[in-house]
Amino acid sequence: MSDTPSHASTRPWRSFARGLPLAAPLRLNRPSDTWFKPALSVVVASAVPHLTLLALGRLDLVMYTMAGSLCALYGHGLPYARRARTLAGVVLSMAAGLAAALVTASLTHSTAVLVAVGALLAATQKAACDAVRIGPPGHVILTFVSSAALFAPQRLGQVPAHLALTLGAGAVAWLVCVGPALIRREGPERRAVARALEAAADRVAEPGPRTRHTAAAAVHAAWQCLLASGRPTPVRRSLERLVVHAEAAGASAHPDQEPDRLRAWAALTRARGPVPEPPPAPGTAAELYGIDAERAALRVSGGRRAARRTLLRSLGPGSHLLPVAARTLIGCALAGYLCAALGVGRPYWAIVTAASLYQANTTLTWNRTLQRTLGNLLGVLVFAAVLPLSRTGPLALVLCCLFFSFAAEALITRNYWLGSVAVTPMALLVLEFGGTHPAGELVGDRVLDTVLGALAGFLAAALVTNRRAAGRVERALEAAAQARTAAERAYADRAHTGPDGLDRARRALTARLVELREAADIAAGEWWQRALPEQRLLAVERAGHRTLAATAQRQGPPVRAPETRSGAVAPAPANGAA
Repeated sequence: MSDTPSHASTRPWRSFARGLPLAAPLRLNRPSDTWFKPALSVVVASAVPHLTLLALGRLDLVMYTMAGSLCALYGHGLPYARRARTLAGVVLSMAAGLAAALVTASLTHSTAVLVAVGALLAATQKAACDAVRIGPPGHVILTFVSSAALFAPQRLGQVPAHLALTLGAGAVAWLVCVGPALIRREGPERRAVARALEAAADRVAEPGPRTRHTAAAAVHAAWQCLLASGRPTPVRRSLERLVVHAEAAGASAHPDQEPDRLRAWAALTRARGPVPEPPPAPGTAAELYGIDAERAALRVSGGRRAARRTLLRSLGPGSHLLPVAARTLIGCALAGYLCAALGVGRPYWAIVTAASLYQANTTLTWNRTLQRTLGNLLGVLVFAAVLPLSRTGPLALVLCCLFFSFAAEALITRNYWLGSVAVTPMALLVLEFGGTHPAGELVGDRVLDTVLGALAGFLAAALVTNRRAAGRVERALEAAAQARTAAERAYADRAHTGPDGLDRARRALTARLVELREAADIAAGEWWQRALPEQRLLAVERAGHRTLAATAQRQGPPVRAPETRSGAVAPAPANGAA
């Protein structure tokens, strides 16, 4: 046996991924292309119960209906068939968290117990949302509702009625978000395919690693959206053909591809007119046959069981999600207890502040800490300015809340801190529905909660290590290499595997490459871990994209990259499609 140290043991340990930025996290981005959808949805979903309670003279119940109305923020990137199921799950999850909080609040008034339950709920909600990849706004809305309910006066006999209000408002939110399917059934799929075409056009216009990864991720997202959309329709068939073009262009950046044509198709696809009908790309018939086979496999019970097993594994003992959940638990508890020790009667905002910080790694958590702190402090000033207007009457209070609900979603895609400027006054105005409070007390408590919550939350993120991030990269490297081998084998033996087997193997390789890049990006911003195998990462990604390029265009067998003595894949030859 050789006494040479293993490859893993020779990697240096590093404490910081990079210097903590100050200005970059606060820069404004371009708004999302669908920012108005959650903004309008939450306004409509909130207006119906708000105005109903206003007419009944029971605005003190707004907190319970708002819990259901806020579910309208979720699922706007999903096809309507999956959106309906996802939103139903969000509403039930919201009701479950609220029920736990209300029952706890009715049984005890101990701040120590309430903070502990709030931290536990926040960690559970964080882990569950990350596991199912629910996407923005993730666990933050669930934690906001459950934490606020913990510190609201409650009797056990009131809980069923309050939960019924939440479920009723949640049903309204479900109808608001799923209703557009009656007008434009394939809207989400069209937007996903348009993004894939635009990313492929960028890849052709500016070849490079960044555009290559972006194009692969966008194409993968488009396929997943089409797979989840249900049975094929003529429009979806046309969209599938467009994704084949985007995949071929994104995989190879072939000079014969025209980025202007891809962008023109993207604009037509995103518009309300007919979907463009492009000429058949190489392998289109086989590609569509392959996606039909995948769609059929997903409909059988075995496919659903496999999805459930994957979800359970993501929350298992070795999951990379557990350190982030542990950070959430410790940070929220620490923030709540600090505020309680300083005399804050309802320290739920400190719990929410801490819970909102936790991102995929420490560097991103630092960015969110800056954004949340700045946004909340500015938002407190906005609240102080609009408070006199909101107290002119109940209708004015309702309209102010609706306005800030819209503004928050309109601004948050530009930057999280900008959205927080609108979220903070909205959250403070909700307290006004239960009765007026001294303005100075509200402002002072919110500033204290924000500062302590941010400090405690980031401290927990810095001290609770996530060394599993590097291990996830290792596993992703192995999975990508295996998927590449399977794709090459399917291509070489395509006479026996058939077109569906080849295309399924190629899409599996795309998914593994997307996961590899995600794992590498997360690990690159994590502290207290081994240095990443950058050369091996680059080599595996290049080799995988060369295989994608060859199989996507049916160009003959890809050239296998030689392996080094350490088992890593050597960089692809210069004549390969990088």
